[in-house]
Amino acid sequence: MTDDLVEISQLLARYAVTITRGDIEGLLAVFTPDGTYSAFGDTYPLAEFPALVAAAPKGLFLTGTPAITLGPGDSEATGTQPLCFIDHATHEMRIGYYNDTYVRLAGGWRLRTRAMTFIRRNGAHDSGRPHAYQRPAELWTSASSGRACGRGWIPTT
Repeated sequence: MTDDLVEISQLLARYAVTITRGDIEGLLAVFTPDGTYSAFGDTYPLAEFPALVAAAPKGLFLTGTPAITLGPGDSEATGTQPLCFIDHATHEMRIGYYNDTYVRLAGGWRLRTRAMTFIRRNGAHDSGRPHAYQRPAELWTSASSGRACGRGWIPTT
């Protein structure tokens, strides 16, 4: 049991380090081949990760200790991990947490699903505002709900 918790914790540390460094191959390696990431009103398959990460703001993904529940079988687990993202250019922060599912494969534990929940300044918790990460940044503007930045959308509420 302790070995499993340590291995999953190290897996999540690799997620944070690889995405902070912009290491897309390392990031893809922490997921199962059918892995998904959910945020912004959508679920993205592994094949879309390179474009999604390229369009996202760059910075530090500072994650906290995950709360992991092993089971129901020997090769399944779930968890929640807090996140504080700090934009490298502005040092603006976004906070929230990931809800995860993990599965043990022949090569060890991997993320199967990772779903982001943002914590807003008003205290609301949500999965983000829908947006199309494939559109040019100049189209990602709205006076009422956020502001554009050089690489994407920053919610302001």
